[in-house]
Amino acid sequence: MNKDNRDLNIESVSAHDEDKDLNQEILEKYDVDAKVRKFKNRKLVLLVAAIAIAYSLFHLYVTFNPLPALQARSIHVAVGMALIFLVYPTFKKQDRTKIPIYDWILFVLSLSTAGYIIYEYNDIVTTRGGIPNNMDIVMAVLTVLLVLEGARRITGWILPILALIFLAYPFFSHYLWMPDMLMTRPFDLGDIFGQLYLKTEGLYSTAISASLQFIFLFILFGAFLAKSGMGQLFNDLAMALAGSKQGGPAKVAVISSGFMGSINGSAIANVVGTGAFTIPLMKKIGYNKNFAGAVEASASVGGQILPPIMGASAFIMAETTGIAYGTIALAALIPAVLYFLGVIMQVHFRAGKRDLKGIPKADLPATKEVLKEKGHLLLPIVGLVFMLYTGLPIAQSAFYTIVLTVLVAAIRKSTRMGFKDILEALENGARQSLSVMIACAVVGIIIGVVSLTSFGTVMTSAITAFGAGSLFWTLFLTMLASIVLGMGLPSIPAYIITATMTAPALAEFGIPVLVAHLFVFYFGIFANITPPVALAAFAGAGVSGGDPMRTGFNALKLSIAGFIIPYLFVYNPAMLLIETEGIAVNAREFAFPPAIEVILITITAVIGIIGLSAAVEGYFKTRLNIVTSILLGAGALLLIVPETFTDVIGLVVVLGIFALNYLKDKREHKAAVSSG
Repeated sequence: MNKDNRDLNIESVSAHDEDKDLNQEILEKYDVDAKVRKFKNRKLVLLVAAIAIAYSLFHLYVTFNPLPALQARSIHVAVGMALIFLVYPTFKKQDRTKIPIYDWILFVLSLSTAGYIIYEYNDIVTTRGGIPNNMDIVMAVLTVLLVLEGARRITGWILPILALIFLAYPFFSHYLWMPDMLMTRPFDLGDIFGQLYLKTEGLYSTAISASLQFIFLFILFGAFLAKSGMGQLFNDLAMALAGSKQGGPAKVAVISSGFMGSINGSAIANVVGTGAFTIPLMKKIGYNKNFAGAVEASASVGGQILPPIMGASAFIMAETTGIAYGTIALAALIPAVLYFLGVIMQVHFRAGKRDLKGIPKADLPATKEVLKEKGHLLLPIVGLVFMLYTGLPIAQSAFYTIVLTVLVAAIRKSTRMGFKDILEALENGARQSLSVMIACAVVGIIIGVVSLTSFGTVMTSAITAFGAGSLFWTLFLTMLASIVLGMGLPSIPAYIITATMTAPALAEFGIPVLVAHLFVFYFGIFANITPPVALAAFAGAGVSGGDPMRTGFNALKLSIAGFIIPYLFVYNPAMLLIETEGIAVNAREFAFPPAIEVILITITAVIGIIGLSAAVEGYFKTRLNIVTSILLGAGALLLIVPETFTDVIGLVVVLGIFALNYLKDKREHKAAVSSG
């Protein structure tokens, strides 16, 4: 190798390292979860790795050898907290190469919270019957404090402060001036902390149950997929399919980020990880930096609503509602496709308006070659869907899919995982699960207080009262409450809180439980791209170099379909592929609606979404003036509303404007050719 080439390679590696450092800095700025210690002492590295691997193996073990619920959940929380105090620094500017003595103390105390429950288990469930003694209360208070501190380190201040407000409510509501509807009877320490620590209605609630049984395993599955090269497969496949199209890199971002977001469950991490590849490409062909960051944010957040995995939230929903996972995933399919169609079409029309080209085909991988090299990595996902839809328990499906991933990856040398790779995947999965686990534990505190004080009923009454008996206004207030509650939170705790606090209000209007939960699920997630606290969009701005608020508003505009679709499926649940006529509000089983009804709703919604995207961008084949854009937007909304009369009017308006613009474009093209 000559000197010039060697210098060039050194510069290339240096630039790559600088990009990695910058992306890590951006990730840490907007995702507290990324701020971890980096040990120089090899013994510390090995110790943390050993605990993390053991944590993963424990979850694989209890999949087929379940422990009593309280014991298993307490171990899940205790070991997770212990890892947090080893891995996450107390303060931002703390030396991250060492573990201070007080964190070793917190590590031991964390493990003691589960040790106490295991040691005292028989007395807790039989002799004391859930009524706490003094030592129980001490351990309960200790556990709650440790959970709050762990959450502060890994998720930031928002979630712990919210939990503290709820925790203070039963202590002080009767002392403070409050409306009568918010007053509650006095509770003592035993009432509150016994509920939180000794029962499965508090800290160790259904949220932690889902984290233990389902979410951890799917995060672990994602870690194994990442080790096998799945992320690269999605990028390469998206590049091969869409890279050469008009505005190709932005379409690549939507496709690859949507799929990766569905699997990894973290919108912010996905924005930074995938965006490091897609955002520079978007900027290179001419997309504005604020728009480029917004595309990545919108697609990454949208991944949380995309079946089959839906960022693991579908499994929480199945646990919370008692509705089969398969029913939830199927119901989420058409709305998710419509959402991504809206983002893709806005990207397409923006490219047309600014005459942005794709990447030359010669510079892109061939679809055939991509599938030949790494296409076999899609088999575990196919296998997962098959297992879930055949009724195999969710946890066992996840376990077998992890095994299948290792076996399938071994087919080709480029994707094969050695023993070291498997250990690293086990460690990475455990580390990546910590933010979800601790968030679910904090949400458990909120759920425990809500259950103890019936605050959920109060919230339901308040929303219903402000809605003044109107379904639309109740939906609107529920949307606002869900967005506010979801701001700054990861998607899973955002869903759990909104489902607990706001979804019951919709039951007052006879809305089936699945429809209500999907409604609040959407808006809790889209809080991540709703200014002023749009963390996913801010992360996109960090990668693109754009303005955070402008990127946030661009992401909001790109995601406009996501704010309309939930209203659409509330008013016509056939979009969710379920028949609700005559079905009880709390029903867990649904029939399919007539196929013709689903087809008509889908067709009109697709045309409406395309029309809305064109109106927002002010372009279809050629530029639209402001009046035509408003008319097109109105026609599109009429098409999206599920009524025959509005569909007919909307269809005439949208197709009429499309036809006129198509003819106008042909005339302009003809004139350009003639003059040329």
